Amino acid sequence: MSNLISSPARLEAFSDGVIAVIITIMVLELKVPHENGLAGLRAVLPVLGIYALSFAFTGVYWINHHYLVHRTEEVDLPILFANLTFLFTLSLLPFFTSYLLEKKIDTFSVLLYIVSMMANGLSFLLLRLAIGRRLRSRGALEQDDKAAEYKHLASLALYGISIFLAFPHPYYALGIVALVMFLWIYPTAPTSLHPSRHPHLHP
Repeated sequence: MSNLISSPARLEAFSDGVIAVIITIMVLELKVPHENGLAGLRAVLPVLGIYALSFAFTGVYWINHHYLVHRTEEVDLPILFANLTFLFTLSLLPFFTSYLLEKKIDTFSVLLYIVSMMANGLSFLLLRLAIGRRLRSRGALEQDDKAAEYKHLASLALYGISIFLAFPHPYYALGIVALVMFLWIYPTAPTSLHPSRHPHLHP
């Protein structure tokens, strides 16, 4: 029996649902400050900043996941398992975000947060490689696909730098994490997506 699925539509729909739940869980961690006025707002600014960073990462992953999945018309078991691994690591982000906020952004909590980000980046790279294997088998792998792999490796290297920086300067380490997020705001994906998946792009 073939392990191929005719369309990645189910994979994408399932992933969209999981990512939506992840964002919902994160927003539930936001609490109203005890103080009134500007003092209360200043007290929760670090919380809002970390939430915004985690939300932005989740949103950027969702955008890149959308573009990546639309690179293929066939989903096999390696792609399914790679996608589940990515969703698992991403589902842990609300926990590590909450832990970071509870511990008042100390060195250890920042290290755990960065490690969770590295796990997300690595699992998404595995998903990209699994889809790239399918593209290569039908001669559809493009230069932009290789460029995206290099960007993944650069991102993991930046995470490594942020780990060493977290010991003396945890806030600077979080700044590097934010830099990685900005690197992925624009998805690295070919513009010539398959016509059967995007007929409006091809006359």
